[in-house]
Amino acid sequence: MTERRGGGLRRPLGPSVAPMRVLVTGGAGFIGSHIVTALIDHGHEPVVLDALLPAAHPTPPTVDGEWIHADVRDREAVVAALRGVDAVCHQAAMVGLGKDFADAPAYVGCNDLGTAVLLAAMAERGVRQLVLAGSMVVYGEGRYDCPRHGRVRPGPRAEADLAAGRFDPRCPECGTSLRPGKVEEDAPVDPRNVYATTKLAQEHLAAAWARSVGGHAVSLRYHNVYGPGMPRDTPYAGVASFFRSALARGEAPTVFEDGGQRRDFVHVRDVAAANVAALEAAAQVVAPSTLTAYNTGSDDPHTVGEMAAALATAFGGPAPVVTGGYRLGDVRHITASSRRIREALGWRAAISFTEGMTAFARAPSARGSEAEESEAEGAEAAGTGLAGACGGRG
Repeated sequence: MTERRGGGLRRPLGPSVAPMRVLVTGGAGFIGSHIVTALIDHGHEPVVLDALLPAAHPTPPTVDGEWIHADVRDREAVVAALRGVDAVCHQAAMVGLGKDFADAPAYVGCNDLGTAVLLAAMAERGVRQLVLAGSMVVYGEGRYDCPRHGRVRPGPRAEADLAAGRFDPRCPECGTSLRPGKVEEDAPVDPRNVYATTKLAQEHLAAAWARSVGGHAVSLRYHNVYGPGMPRDTPYAGVASFFRSALARGEAPTVFEDGGQRRDFVHVRDVAAANVAALEAAAQVVAPSTLTAYNTGSDDPHTVGEMAAALATAFGGPAPVVTGGYRLGDVRHITASSRRIREALGWRAAISFTEGMTAFARAPSARGSEAEESEAEGAEAAGTGLAGACGGRG
């Protein structure tokens, strides 16, 4: 099924940047819809392709600009959507951890087959510019330094340690406590679940496409994105949204482990601005036939406990309750160094942690009553990240 709606430009571009027609896959989703708005605000013409799956969109969203109701795996629809397009911003994905490995075919089909169909259509249509929604999950655990052994890579945490409240990884060489730091793009990748593996595979596919056709490819490795429009009552909601939903019900947010998990919380409007910056600059800063990855974070790490407390304070609700619970497979600390994107694209996050969390806590619900019970409450309570569905990122 293909459905189109018209849209228009809002303000002229500067003299150095020509207006572009940009296909945004998953453009009705949480992040994608903000990218569409940012593109229009910067004088570009977005075309949205989104499957509008019920799991991510229980009610049809309002989408600015022209849009096509189709799955990114539908080759004919994708080829048609690329007509007259200058660049692609690929946000469509199925995200989250899933229930178990039985979900692997769905994740691979959505994320990797969908990306392959899109890239093949781009090759056919002669579109040579791609910005991909990457993810921090490709790194596994973040950066750690041992006083004796320098930079080390701890393995997954043992259940016995988690059950005993020993949440921080230790040096695999000597067992010493480690100092967490900011991960850079050249860090070894270590995807630890099916979703993470599919996100790394997307990057490999995009790199192969770039080499084959002489394209310019960028992967923006998103860290923990939050902000207005964040999914609330779907299986794809993130930890900030679960905390806010609990507060709206008059309940205290429940925080896993000891609340000390370090994350880089970045506002969705800043992420949208990063996508626009990458689209406008990729042909100049990314060499042909290559893919360049950029961490996309705030460069201002905070713990999950701090985030829960900030939301509770801004909302005027009960203080968070730290449960000591845990989920096997969650990483302890993962925070970003965004130096590369700052130096190459001139982008930096503009919305501070306090400003963003305060506004998020006080904003009206994106859909329905905040007091509604969430079927997926707690699924992302350890703060692992983003949310979406094949054809619409959250």
